[in-house]
Amino acid sequence: MPEDPIAQSEIAALTRRFEEVSERTDREFGIVKSDLTALRLQVGNLDQKVGNLDERVGELAGAVHGLSEKIDRNQAQIVELLTQLVGRHPDAS
Repeated sequence: MPEDPIAQSEIAALTRRFEEVSERTDREFGIVKSDLTALRLQVGNLDQKVGNLDERVGELAGAVHGLSEKIDRNQAQIVELLTQLVGRHPDAS
């Protein structure tokens, strides 16, 4: 039975379209894969920076707590000194 030239032509055209789409899909998949790799690196860097930031915030919180305690002690001393001065005559030594 002879081959149908129209059918062969259609098969060839479909094959070319399939190959073109396949190549395009492979390229696009490669781009997506590359972008995903870059994104993973950026997320890793951000994760590291957040970890460092957490450490710094902890240090800052400790420093603020220490400063708060020092302010409280100084205020208590001021109140104590003012309390001792209440009722004293200004000219008394």
